[in-house]
Amino acid sequence: MTSETVYLDIESIMATKCNYHFFVGKIKKNHVVFAGKEIISYLCISYFKNKEKMKKTLIALIAFLPLYLQAQDNTWEMPENNGSSITQNPDQKYLSGAVPVVDGKVTFQTTIKAPGKSKQQIHDLIVGYFTKLTKEANQFEQSRIVLDDKENFNQVVGSYQEWLVFKNKPLSLDRTRLFYHLIAECGEGEATIKMTRIYYLYDEERDPQTYQAEEWITDRYGLNKKQTKLARVSGKFRRKTIDRKDYLFSKIEQLLTR
Repeated sequence: MTSETVYLDIESIMATKCNYHFFVGKIKKNHVVFAGKEIISYLCISYFKNKEKMKKTLIALIAFLPLYLQAQDNTWEMPENNGSSITQNPDQKYLSGAVPVVDGKVTFQTTIKAPGKSKQQIHDLIVGYFTKLTKEANQFEQSRIVLDDKENFNQVVGSYQEWLVFKNKPLSLDRTRLFYHLIAECGEGEATIKMTRIYYLYDEERDPQTYQAEEWITDRYGLNKKQTKLARVSGKFRRKTIDRKDYLFSKIEQLLTR
């Protein structure tokens, strides 16, 4: 079957009742060529002498978009709805004091009680979770366990690189690569968990920028001068890093206390 590349008629687009917004690359008279950032660099429609087949092809492509976009979200984030009607500052948990600095390094820390569990049991549970974490969908192949005290069961350290997604909307994906270490210090009936050595590689596909947590998400840099709201640019890094920390600490607590 022969084919020829043509501009897609605007009326054909409207006929699909499409709710998606495309980046328009070129408009000439009554025709349009469109391109989608991240998903497709340039898309044109081949006209196979059969208008119905062309329309079905377009509808199929549009239907595929939500599946692609869904795969780019932070897989660990779930929408929360506690049913509360009280108006609260949505940024309150991210404000002053939310990012602690210990010995010059941003370090999140929590101690989890695990009554009835030995040091070895706690060690084994943490090794299992840290290893599982390296295989999650948002992780890079460089994520791994870098220290495991198999003799005394004192400490486990994991080094992680993962995608941290800020915004994911049709044809607009904003994300950074997040680097961090998880450190578990195991004891009898408890474990102290730390998240530290945090930094970011942002916009690496176009104009790579590296940001150290100490100079990017602390109170000085991650909040406005009055410390009443998140900073315009670095604030999104602060917010999502805190969310990720809360999620990881919560999962480890569930693991050790069940």
